[in-house]
Amino acid sequence: MTARVGIITFPGSLDDQDAARAVRRAGGIAEPLWHGERDLRGVDAAVLPGGFSYGDYLRCGAIARFAPVMAELVPAARKGLPVLGICNGFQILCEAHLLPGALTRNAGLRFIHANVRLTVSNVQTPWTEVFAGGELLTVPVKNGEGAFVADEPTLDELERSGRVVVRYADGAPNGSARHIAGICNAEGNVFGLMPHPEHAIDPLTGPSADGLGFFTSVVHAFGRVRQEARA
Repeated sequence: MTARVGIITFPGSLDDQDAARAVRRAGGIAEPLWHGERDLRGVDAAVLPGGFSYGDYLRCGAIARFAPVMAELVPAARKGLPVLGICNGFQILCEAHLLPGALTRNAGLRFIHANVRLTVSNVQTPWTEVFAGGELLTVPVKNGEGAFVADEPTLDELERSGRVVVRYADGAPNGSARHIAGICNAEGNVFGLMPHPEHAIDPLTGPSADGLGFFTSVVHAFGRVRQEARA
């Protein structure tokens, strides 16, 4: 049975079709989900894509956090559903309190669009299990409010518990605390990052194919769990 990965589209989502393409390239089935419907359609994982949900009014992700689909996604995530938030999706996960901290205006107050190198620090999540610890990836980043911030005790706990999943290898271009590019929840199933792996699945259209591993990981994880359940 193939993993079905829901791709949630909000008003202002820009990268939902790119995320769906990445899921299909990884061998999964991309299931479109609409922000206004309280139905996850029984998906095995979900992706909150990048963009400007609800026009980024109030602040990034603040309105999307109250979308009808989130009323189903939040409890499902707390029960173990693998959820990936990319860029604006990361912001939504923080607003929904599925992840700690917040994303604020970039250092220098400028929009950043560049290819960056990431170091994979945690390979024990369903979104990173095909990587090797310390592996370097090259993926694009594009954000205006991508600086991850949290209080010092929260940052210390993220570090101590291994919840920093990916880190900017050459320093955070947006000013993120401790060069953090992406974090997960305590259980590891909810993962948010600012760079865009869905734009790095084929060297013909991106800087590399390094980002494909995030999507391959969740498809692989689903297959492994199914096999273990049958054993």
